[in-house]
Amino acid sequence: MASAALIIIGLLTTGGAYALVTTSATAETPAASQQQVDEGSKLFQANCATCHGMQAQGTDAGPSLIGVGAAAVDFQVGTGRMPMAASGPQAEKKPPQFDQAQTDALAAYVASLAPGPAKPDPKYLQANGDAAKGAELFRVNCAMCHNVAGAGGALTEGKFAPELRDVSAAHIYEAMVTGPQNMPVFNDLNLSPQDKADIITYLRNWASAPSPGGLDLGSLGPVAEGLFMWIFGLGAVVAVTVWLTAKSN
Repeated sequence: MASAALIIIGLLTTGGAYALVTTSATAETPAASQQQVDEGSKLFQANCATCHGMQAQGTDAGPSLIGVGAAAVDFQVGTGRMPMAASGPQAEKKPPQFDQAQTDALAAYVASLAPGPAKPDPKYLQANGDAAKGAELFRVNCAMCHNVAGAGGALTEGKFAPELRDVSAAHIYEAMVTGPQNMPVFNDLNLSPQDKADIITYLRNWASAPSPGGLDLGSLGPVAEGLFMWIFGLGAVVAVTVWLTAKSN
C-alpha cells in the first residue's frame, strides 16, 4: 500500500507540474469579446466548415482545429495560406482573403474552443533582441531547412521551406509556436519567447544587411554560385575562344 501511495503521489505531482507549465505557455490572453467570437463563428461556418467541420472537429478534407489556438489561425489566415485555393502537397502563401479584423475574429472563435498558443506579445516582435544569439539559434534549429540566410529550400514530396525575408515578425513567431506544414513546434520549453525574439532580430538584420561579396544570387549557397560560374564563366570562355578562332580564320 505504501509503494502504491508513493507512486500515485509522484504521478499526481509530476502531472500537476507539467499541466501548470504547459498551461502558462499556451494560455490565451487577453480574452476576446463574445461579439468577436460570434462574428468569428459566422465567418468560420461560411468559409472554413466545409473542410474543418461545423464544430472545427475536422473532416477527411481538413484537420481538427480544436486546441490549435489563435496563433495558428492568425498565421494561416493572415498569410493567405487558408483557405487553400486547391489541394496540394503544401498550402502556399498568397494574398489574404480576410482583413485583419476578420482574421482576429476567426482566431478568437477557434481560441474559444480550447486552450492553445496565443498570438505573441508585441514586445517580442520589435527586432531589438540579441542578433548574435539569434543567429546561433537559427543555425542550430532552422537553417537546415530555411537556409542560413532564410532564403528557403526544397523538401521532399513537393514541399518546401519558404523564404523568411519578407515575413512579418508576428508570423515568424507564430510559425515557431504552431509548427505549420512540415515545420516542428518550438514551444516555450524548447525556445523561450526571448529566444524567438532573438531569432527574429537576426532575420531582420540579415534582410537589411548589404552583401559584401557583391551579387548574392539569392543567398542560395555554393550550388547557385558554382552553377553561375559554370554557365556564365565557362560560357564566356567558350564565346571568346570562338571569336578568336573566327578572327584568325
